[in-house]
Amino acid sequence: MQRKLTLIAAATATLVLSACGSIKPMADKMAMKPFDQSTLPAAVQVPAGHQVVLETVGAGDITYECKAKADKSGHEWVFVGPMAVLKDRSGKAIGSYFGPPATWKANDGSAVTGKQLAVAPASAGSIPLQLVQANPATGMGAMQGISHIQRVATMGGVAPASTCDAGAVGKKEVVKYQADYIFWAAKKM
Repeated sequence: MQRKLTLIAAATATLVLSACGSIKPMADKMAMKPFDQSTLPAAVQVPAGHQVVLETVGAGDITYECKAKADKSGHEWVFVGPMAVLKDRSGKAIGSYFGPPATWKANDGSAVTGKQLAVAPASAGSIPLQLVQANPATGMGAMQGISHIQRVATMGGVAPASTCDAGAVGKKEVVKYQADYIFWAAKKM
């Protein structure tokens, strides 16, 4: 029985590592159709009265740090922040995503930050889907008028599987991730 459990654990670890290392190249993502709201959980759908103004694919890294849990019951990997390049559907780099605070910045200098409204589960091994309410943009450009940002089609990005204990406190690890970031604005009347 122990050997069978060990084999199952090894196979699972191999699948997880394979999935993390196989984030699809940008070219594969660019061929996707625009994201359909009806395919998303209700919690992360944008309210009626808004329209898509920009679709991007963000690919990069998320940093985690091993810290003691607030309740002193052990240790855990804690999200530190993302760093990703945003590309349009044709594959052209048009901006970046970084934080904290979570900031989407276009190459034209305009940028938005936002407040998380909701999350919904994604596929195993991937960070959750997310709906963000945008703050007013800084700078004039592509981010002007953005009301909501959706994070969908996520791949990877979850906390590391490596040990986080008293001996690892302060250690940082970087994991790869990819997601579509869909930018919305109020429909013009």
